[in-house]
Amino acid sequence: MNRIPFPQIKRPLIAILRGIKPAEVESVLGALIDNGITAIEIPLNSPDPFRSIETAAKMAPDHCLIGAGTVLTVEDVDRLDAAGGRLLVTPNVDTAVIGRAYEKGMVSMPGVFTATEALQAARAGATGLKFFPASALGASGINAIRAVLPPELVIAAVGGVSDKNFADYTKAGILAFGLGTSLYKPGMTAAEVTERAKVTVQAYDLATGA
Repeated sequence: MNRIPFPQIKRPLIAILRGIKPAEVESVLGALIDNGITAIEIPLNSPDPFRSIETAAKMAPDHCLIGAGTVLTVEDVDRLDAAGGRLLVTPNVDTAVIGRAYEKGMVSMPGVFTATEALQAARAGATGLKFFPASALGASGINAIRAVLPPELVIAAVGGVSDKNFADYTKAGILAFGLGTSLYKPGMTAAEVTERAKVTVQAYDLATGA
C-alpha cells in the first residue's frame, strides 16, 4: 500500500490548537516552534480556521508540519491544500477524505478506536492512526490493535495524554502524541504556551531517553 510518509521531525508531538483565533497564531506558533514542538494542528471548528492555517503555513520553517484537525469532507481537504496545510487529522475514518489527502500529498492521521477502523484506515492509505481517546484504550489496548497493523504506520495516542503520563505509552513503544489542553487552551498567552511547551518537551525527552 502506498502512503505519504510521516516526516522526519525530532519529536512527533502534535500541538492541537483548538479554538485559536487568527490574530493569535503567530505568537502561539512561535512559542511552540521555538521550544521544540514543530507539528501543529488547527481544528476546523476553531474561529476562521483556514485563515489561521494559511498564516501558520506561511510563517513556519520548512521543517515544520502544519495542518488541520476535525477534517470531515473532501471539500475541507481541498481548502486545506489551498491554505498550504500538509497535515490532515480526522475524528473518524472516511476513505474518501483519506484518499483525497493522499492525492494532495498530505500526511493523514484519521481517528480510530477499534481494529476494524484501524485496518480500514490503513487500507485507505493513511500515513498513521490517531487512537482516541487513548485514555480509554491505554497503551496495552493500543498495542493489542497495533499487532495486526502494517508496521510502517505511525501510531499516535490522543486524548488524556500529557507530560504527566508519556512514560506509560513510550514504554510500550508508542512515541507519537496529539496534545490539546495540556499544551494550549483558548486565550492562553505566548508566555504561558512557552512554559507548557518547555515542560512537555522536557517530559517527552525524559520518557524517550532523548
